[in-house]
Amino acid sequence: MKHPVEALLRPPVELWSAASAAACASVCLAAPSALFMTPGVAWSAAAIFAALAWTRARQGVRVLRYQRRLRFLPRYRLAADRIPWSPTRLFLGRGFRWTQIHAQRLRDTLRPAARRYLEPSRLEAWARRHEPAWERGSATRWIARLTRADAWWNPLRPPPPVGGLSQIHGVETDEQDVWLPLEERNGHTLVLGTTRVGKTRLAEILVTQDIRRGDVVIVFDPKGDADLMLRVHAEAKRADRPCYLFHLGYPEISARYNAIGNFERVTEVATRIANQLPSEGNSAAFKEFAWRFVNIIARALVDLGRRPDYHQIRRHINDIEPLFVEYARHALGRLAAAGEIGGDWAARVAAIQDAINDRSLPHNFKGRGREAIALFNFIQEAGAYDPVLEGLAGAFKYDRTYYDKIVSSVGPLMEKLTTGRIAELISPDYLDATDPRPIIDWRAIIRMRAVVYVGLDALTDATVAAAVGNSMFADLVSVAGHIYKHGVASGLPDVGADDGPVRICLHADEFNELIGDEFIPLVNKAGGAGFQVTAYTQTWSDVEARVGSRAKAGQIAGNFNTLIMLRVRELATAEMLTSQLPEVEIQTLMQVSGATDSSTPGSGVDFTSRNEDRISVTRAPLLTPNEIMSLPKGQAFALVEGGRLWKLRMPLPEASDDPHMPEDVAAMASEMRKAYRTGEDWWRDDAGDALLARGGRAK
Repeated sequence: MKHPVEALLRPPVELWSAASAAACASVCLAAPSALFMTPGVAWSAAAIFAALAWTRARQGVRVLRYQRRLRFLPRYRLAADRIPWSPTRLFLGRGFRWTQIHAQRLRDTLRPAARRYLEPSRLEAWARRHEPAWERGSATRWIARLTRADAWWNPLRPPPPVGGLSQIHGVETDEQDVWLPLEERNGHTLVLGTTRVGKTRLAEILVTQDIRRGDVVIVFDPKGDADLMLRVHAEAKRADRPCYLFHLGYPEISARYNAIGNFERVTEVATRIANQLPSEGNSAAFKEFAWRFVNIIARALVDLGRRPDYHQIRRHINDIEPLFVEYARHALGRLAAAGEIGGDWAARVAAIQDAINDRSLPHNFKGRGREAIALFNFIQEAGAYDPVLEGLAGAFKYDRTYYDKIVSSVGPLMEKLTTGRIAELISPDYLDATDPRPIIDWRAIIRMRAVVYVGLDALTDATVAAAVGNSMFADLVSVAGHIYKHGVASGLPDVGADDGPVRICLHADEFNELIGDEFIPLVNKAGGAGFQVTAYTQTWSDVEARVGSRAKAGQIAGNFNTLIMLRVRELATAEMLTSQLPEVEIQTLMQVSGATDSSTPGSGVDFTSRNEDRISVTRAPLLTPNEIMSLPKGQAFALVEGGRLWKLRMPLPEASDDPHMPEDVAAMASEMRKAYRTGEDWWRDDAGDALLARGGRAK
């Protein structure tokens, strides 16, 4: 901008001078004698006039183009296979760097004189006003179809149904592709936007690039949106990547997952279950009791060589006696082999059992099995010590009524997690050879560089969705700790070594439904293990309400270095972006006119007048919350790389048939049944052999 005032909202007066210069050039060429010019002078003058006409015409067209873009942005569509991607950068859309010039231009559109350049023409307004009547008439219906046609030849073409203020993006006529360096994604990305403004479309664009780049992609979708699931499946198929779907709403096509079967420390099992229980007020004490007893059961199952799952935890929480008997015999046999107790312990237990008098039993042993009572008494007499056995014995000696009360808080949760067909998904039977559905193991998924879609069907049962989602987050945190210590390969052939470090791109849609104590360390500490989290939600108040603490919500927000904000409807959410931006100088043109009577008789001057244009400078925000709350659908502001603000818009999906997109969930289910392989043994099957034979490159 070369002048103090840019003044683009005005008639394009440059076109008049361009037309005059073009006419002069024509006269010089057609009739040089009329201007008393020699041919050489005429050609030179014509060239000068033509250059002036070209320059002024370009200036006038720039003004017209700018005014046109304030009302109508050119369509921006991309087919799925044409979405750009890069091995070092992430494509966000098309846009421009938002600076003081754009803030100035946007303020200029608020002046009353600029209203005519923002509103539709009279003819367009007339057509929009009469279209409802034309649609009702059989003879005039074709007129409405013509005026509504979304085609270049239609001068009455309606604007796209995206709402908002088109001038927010129209203040810049020179767009470019906006890319984010992949190094910035280690700091995680937060996407905020209200319902139906383009969050899912942005997720599709980002997920598509991550899949094509060869990264591990994990998509969490609490709603379980079928369209997003189909898109993930289609993109994985297009890129020839292994894809696993876990969906609580479609158990027939879903992979299986043991939410508490994989851990670094056995205490994680109890933590994952207890964290789903309320912890306010009196519930906190019951939560601690529940954690203790679940931890005792989990330790016993692991020592017995079993993998914990919800079915086993529920069974032993309801009746701990069978587990106590089984583990007691297992532990006593081990202690006898080590010489800590006599080898005749079984006979001594049998003798104690025969000597039991039911009438003389303590109240807390009423109704208990004689074998369990005999084992308990023998353990007390022999002084045998085993930490797990001690915990089981302590739980066994409680009065049954008292025990049921202190573990009552975990009962309803376990009932929900082990009821119906969902129980088959989250408590899989590893020995069932007739079930072709694979079992997800995050370490194997990362080694394979696979794609995983997780649909939690939260609209059907939010409790189960939250429990499974948080367990997955906790499992991923445990995997991140394992990667920190042992690397991705962990002693197995490193199939991804040729592709560089493994990046785990985790996309969490509606993450306020998933967030909990498990999610915080994932964004806090897992970046060094290759995790790159992209979280999507509607307002930041949703997160605050979920975690129950504004300080904890602020702790979470502080871990997102990249912020992408679409249209939001909450002022506080919009201010998360605007409060981080500086103020800039905004110029205001003020017109001043006045007249002054002359006070000198006989001077011949009755009055003096003056007209002035004054330019004043004020400080104003680079961006206001109102402008964010007025964004059209599919548009956003992105604060990236430590404070760079970009205005961008996302490509709309092109209406073309995607050969890789299944028509519906049933078609996808048929495809998956043919391609299902068990994920936990991937390195042993034919596909794993073929993968290693190709030099360890995962596609």
